[in-house]
Amino acid sequence: MESSKFKLALIQMNVAETNEENLKNAVHKINEAALQGSDIVVLPEMFSCPYKASNFPVYAQKDGESNWKLLSKTAAKNKIYLVAGSMPERDSQNGEKIYNTSYVFDREGKQIAKHRKMHLFDCDIPSVNFHESDTLSAGNEVTVFDTEFGKIGLMICFDIRFPELARLMADHGAKMIIVPAAFNMTSGPNWWEIMFRTRAADNQLVMTGCSPARNEKASYVAWGHSLVADPFGKVLKQLDEKEGTLYQEIDLAEVDTLRQQYKILKSRRLDIYSLTEK
Repeated sequence: MESSKFKLALIQMNVAETNEENLKNAVHKINEAALQGSDIVVLPEMFSCPYKASNFPVYAQKDGESNWKLLSKTAAKNKIYLVAGSMPERDSQNGEKIYNTSYVFDREGKQIAKHRKMHLFDCDIPSVNFHESDTLSAGNEVTVFDTEFGKIGLMICFDIRFPELARLMADHGAKMIIVPAAFNMTSGPNWWEIMFRTRAADNQLVMTGCSPARNEKASYVAWGHSLVADPFGKVLKQLDEKEGTLYQEIDLAEVDTLRQQYKILKSRRLDIYSLTEK
């Protein structure tokens, strides 16, 4: 029987230097979250390697290779939905192209969604000089997948800065958007919480952000603070910067109720303006 209620787990994990260490840690924490009764488990952005542009081609794997197989097997073993954060993906047809990619596996371990980060993060500020576009290619698909709880959108980090993408996901029926993300020590305190609260309130849905834990010794220092924001734009729960797992009970029926009460999406003047996909 389908239900709108489920338990969400956001795994804010430390990221080590090797792929093997990171996958071992991720699987251990996924197993722990499943034992706590979680239905949907989320990993952070670039959980398999240190977040550094030059690392992405080195750590990249193609669809179906060892990381993919292990994560699929772990989802099936635990009978959970697994949103596998993101990893560097080497294109199967064109091996020169590398993407920042998130895979979603269902309770049987079947891949039901794949999102390639659409907006590449390039910045030149005093505290951070970082260019994803040096080594990554951009994805071009709006990703929404089906569960027995309702439709869920998937984006990666910098994608959240573009309100059009979240609105397209809402138009596709998304009642929650999951965002594996690694905001830094400048963007985090300035924009992390406000981005999630704003996208939630604008689109009357649940927003969830899953970050790596903070490592002050890393070349790119993540903000942490994985969180869940409700359709009113209220933060329901938020971690600090340390390694940990956030658990939150979600009822997506509340999204339907709010949209019926406050008819924001229905009140748009689509006779004057519109948002379309190409």
